Amino acid sequence: EVQLQASGGGLVQAGGSLRLSCAASGFTFDDYAIGWFRQAPGKEREGVSCISSSDGSTYYADSVKGRFTISSDNAKNTVYLQMNSLKPEDTAVYYCAADRSPITTAQAMVVPGSYGMDYWGKGTQVTVSS
Repeated sequence: EVQLQASGGGLVQAGGSLRLSCAASGFTFDDYAIGWFRQAPGKEREGVSCISSSDGSTYYADSVKGRFTISSDNAKNTVYLQMNSLKPEDTAVYYCAADRSPITTAQAMVVPGSYGMDYWGKGTQVTVSS
């Protein structure tokens, strides 16, 4: 059974930091790209960052560049999203998702609604207070 378990969300003040984790199981982790997505109330889901588990290549949305860092621990089948200098506009439910195709993952990062990923986990709430 495929599982993607996101954790690490919480309430933090603006300027603070959080580290999200996405623990994967049930598929060959090294063959997949993992993406982080978020959905704020009343807004469409959007791509935040993704990483290829095979070669470590990464992508960041412009809104998080320089503040968020994605990394992968293949031995633990876990992807992390280090979020620094958090802003109130980062408030959202954050989801991790996996897809075998880096192209599909890259497309999901930029298309409205971020559809197309093979597997989705349940989200973790991130709330940034001003």
